[in-house]
Amino acid sequence: MQLNLRTDYALRTLMALAATDETISIDWIAERYAISRNHLAKVAQDLAAAGFVETQRGRGGGLRLARPAEQINVGDVVRRLEHFEGFVACMGGKAECAIDGSCGLKPALSGALEAFLGHLEGYTLADITGSPAKLLRQLASHAN
Repeated sequence: MQLNLRTDYALRTLMALAATDETISIDWIAERYAISRNHLAKVAQDLAAAGFVETQRGRGGGLRLARPAEQINVGDVVRRLEHFEGFVACMGGKAECAIDGSCGLKPALSGALEAFLGHLEGYTLADITGSPAKLLRQLASHAN
């Protein structure tokens, strides 16, 4: 299983924000992670719509966590940003299958997916951020 890039970028953005109490610009984050600023802006919109970050426009604007890192659940972030209905064609309900009704693949994969997400729900953003000071030092050293 692989998370989509949007979810990967969202988690990395949240980790950067968790490492500081300051507002951080999308440009700063994009430069440190060497990712597209435009793509990251779309990710920031998703994070704001889901209530994980607050955005501030204008000079000195950027992103900041909407609540403490200890209150942001990693499993919740992944559930809100990923689209698991296409995990296999039959799970989305759109594809017809010649063996539908006699196949055990769909419940097996659904159970595995729930176990995966359940495991992630055992972690908060604070848990995966580790040492905020160390994370900020590493990000600062990746400035272009």
